Amino acid sequence: MGISLNPASLLSGQGLDVSTVVSQIISQESGQLTQWQSQQTTLEQQAALINGINNDLNNLATAVSALSDPLGVLAAQSATSSDTGVLTANAQTNAAAATHSIIVSNLASAGVVYTNTVSGGANVSILPSGSQSGDLKLQIGGAGGTTADIPITAGSNDTLTSLANSINQLSTQNNWGINASVITDANGARLAISSAATGTPGALAIANNSTVLDFNPPSGGTNASLTIDGIPYSSTTNTISGAISGVTLNLGSASPGETVQVTVGPDVSQATTAINNFVNAYNTVIKDINQQYAVDPASDSQGPLAADTALRSLQSSLLNDVTYSVSGNSGLVNLASLGINMNDDGTLTVGANPSGQTLSQVITANPGAFQQFFQNATSTGFANNFHSDLTNLTDPTLGLLNVDLAQNKTGQQNLADDINNFQTQLTAQQQQLTDEFSQVNASLQSYPLLLQQVTETLATMGTGDSSSGTSSPTLTSGL
Repeated sequence: MGISLNPASLLSGQGLDVSTVVSQIISQESGQLTQWQSQQTTLEQQAALINGINNDLNNLATAVSALSDPLGVLAAQSATSSDTGVLTANAQTNAAAATHSIIVSNLASAGVVYTNTVSGGANVSILPSGSQSGDLKLQIGGAGGTTADIPITAGSNDTLTSLANSINQLSTQNNWGINASVITDANGARLAISSAATGTPGALAIANNSTVLDFNPPSGGTNASLTIDGIPYSSTTNTISGAISGVTLNLGSASPGETVQVTVGPDVSQATTAINNFVNAYNTVIKDINQQYAVDPASDSQGPLAADTALRSLQSSLLNDVTYSVSGNSGLVNLASLGINMNDDGTLTVGANPSGQTLSQVITANPGAFQQFFQNATSTGFANNFHSDLTNLTDPTLGLLNVDLAQNKTGQQNLADDINNFQTQLTAQQQQLTDEFSQVNASLQSYPLLLQQVTETLATMGTGDSSSGTSSPTLTSGL
């Protein structure tokens, strides 16, 4: 569109609206700038989408890595107890599948000694009348254990309260592993000493006592007693490792007349959680891709990445990975044989296999073949193959989408450079045009005054002196 000017207004002295005229010219010149800015906006939208898909792809890589780890969740074992009140158990990956019968006769207990109540309370002297000192010796851990010597001095540690504090300080200094306290109830105040250790190492006994304290017979300090598959077993603690290879037993209570069954087998819960994590992560990526190819009815167009060849390559690669199959393996050869089925849109659903088994039933029926499908010694399992491909796809430098992002970034930078250079040129052109049209405007605004001056001059020249015989010049229109 051209720029029109009104000659009448130009010659009237009003001149030009320099700013408007220059803006109109620059606006016509900046069409290329608008195209570049539109392209830049498109690249920014595409980069955001690629980044989102790439993040979801990395999440998928993490989920598949868990399935390919030979020491991971698919190798995990669990140990379940028929009576968790009596004992619980947990298993390591090296635990063998089996069922064990366990009877807990008694628990390991800490040693305890305590006194009868002291007449007068916790703050009266416990030394014999007239004595300024005394001694208390405590045997820790039985006859072959440690003898804790606790000297008592009048005015220093000769009350229940001060003696308990003294015993605790000496225990810390000498690493005796005992704790003393004063127990006050309706019957009065008593001194109680307990060991931190359970079983024989925590057994306590009074070896010497030159105070007025009257100690009750020691209690506790006994080992846990149980039978495992009919074999007697003794433990100084209630947490038992090693009795069953790869299994730790945690004793909760004694129940001599009850046989508790501990079943060791594959951890179906962890395995199904890992599979569901994989399916969810895979579906997220597939839905990301599908969204770019879906046609918007309002605009009759696809997503910003519909023409991106990298996205097509990613879609093809993922489809190949998820339809990967192995041979033999007791019939567990592909995802469908596990009960993981593909939908029409390429997403997955955890359901039942052709035999009607659920995923958990498949795992329980043949845990070895289940694990072998995903991972094996030759690294040709489903997860092995998928993990290898995803490692390449998500490589920070050579990964499919990361290369795509790098190219997008280069395109954005090139456009930014072109836009900056073009804007610099437009700014210079705008200044040049402003200067030129300002000069023209100044001339146009002075035109009425110049015309008036010419007219006045011509009028003066049109009158002559009749006495001199001089005639006035005649003007023609040949100017």
